[in-house]
Amino acid sequence: MRGHPTVQRRTKILATIGPASESEDMLGRLIKAGVDTFRLNFSHGDPANHAEVARRIRRQGRHQGRYVGILADLQGPKIRIRGFADGAVSLVAGDPFRLDLDIDAEAGDHSGVGVEYQPLPQSVAVDDILLLDDGKLRLRVDEVSERAVDCTVIIGGRLGSRKGVNKLGGGLAAPALTEKDLLDIREMAQVQPDFVAVSFVSSRDDIDQARALLLDVGQTPAIVAKIERAEVVADSELLNSIIEISDGIMVARGDLGVEVGDAELIGIQKDLISRTRRMDRLVITATQMMESMISNSMPTRAEVFDVANAVLDGTDAVMLSAETAVGKFPVEVVAAMADAALGAERHPVARTSRYRLDREFRSAQETIALCAMYGANHFPGVRGIASITETGNTPTMMSRLSSGLPIFALSRSDKTLQKLSLCRGVIPLYFDASAFDPMDVESRTLEFLVDGGYITHDDYILFTNGSAVGQVGGTNILKILLVE
Repeated sequence: MRGHPTVQRRTKILATIGPASESEDMLGRLIKAGVDTFRLNFSHGDPANHAEVARRIRRQGRHQGRYVGILADLQGPKIRIRGFADGAVSLVAGDPFRLDLDIDAEAGDHSGVGVEYQPLPQSVAVDDILLLDDGKLRLRVDEVSERAVDCTVIIGGRLGSRKGVNKLGGGLAAPALTEKDLLDIREMAQVQPDFVAVSFVSSRDDIDQARALLLDVGQTPAIVAKIERAEVVADSELLNSIIEISDGIMVARGDLGVEVGDAELIGIQKDLISRTRRMDRLVITATQMMESMISNSMPTRAEVFDVANAVLDGTDAVMLSAETAVGKFPVEVVAAMADAALGAERHPVARTSRYRLDREFRSAQETIALCAMYGANHFPGVRGIASITETGNTPTMMSRLSSGLPIFALSRSDKTLQKLSLCRGVIPLYFDASAFDPMDVESRTLEFLVDGGYITHDDYILFTNGSAVGQVGGTNILKILLVE
């Protein structure tokens, strides 16, 4: 156990694949540096390309004896302007500028540009603030007609073709699944992802639709709802319903930060992490976590603090985007993120949990899971928790409580183990308990963990299992085992 990288760090690292990281050699180096799950960004590339990269990831994971997850991130309905005749224009504060449904695709100029979002005139009102290119430019709405929106530039700058459009406070909402997303889902069997992220979720129906469409093509990945709309975080009941229907969420700080403002974002991030953990779901914190390392070999102190803050809040995973997709230092940024997470996890706050102190348990499985974690946190000599699991539910529930100890998820299901690759503090390991006599399972489990270097003699292990081997949801045994 001492020195095993995945045991030392509990927070998982999700890294985006791109030209800088898609080669077989680089994928192997990134896994060795600490990546737990890779993100395939379906805004770029095609399913066949993503499928080939997925095969490389699986090969490299097997080569290193690791369960490495794959997350397919659907593009979603990014609302964009059309193009400019010269590729870009410079807007000056105080100038008029028009967003017009009837300006052709590449015919924009300094006076206005086409827009692809047909409901735009019905979605804005006079004095609304529109944000272009992730908020870098701002327009104030002066007049709205049936086919156009006339604005005044408040904050100017260079505006390129096909940049995104948001409204301050939210309210520009297209269906979460676009025609492109539907086509990508139809081809998802090529990729066989462990997770699928749905962009710009606005209701639980978006998640239900995605899950049903994936099931139609024989896929049952965990569904991650990307939280990036201001109106969703403003409505607690709506937000809870989305978290409840999903397997996890992504705090997508890019578009969300544009709509709510960066000053509000930090409090929203803390609430989302806390809320999601209370509801027994996974949570990923994403966007610009180590942005400077796209071109620099070292992170800024502020970036290290940003990662550490998310870790202390209890996030399951922290995500790298352009840093590993197109950056110059993909391996170095993974190592830097791992160091930042480890540093935060050493703080006592990261190992203290008050979760569920005032709540009744809902099942025998939950009672066993949380009793194990309570015992692990209060009994000296315990070096980890070993959980024999069919679905991964018991170790997932365990991981909702903060602890400095590893949770060894032991399963005969590769699909279950892959889905646990994003779960904080959980180490997925292949172990087929059904291959042994029930009387020998405990001793075989200890032997397996000792042989793997995870525990050693005189360590205590908390052990959970079901009295009926292979029964889903049947965890009802908790024992304290000594490695003799």
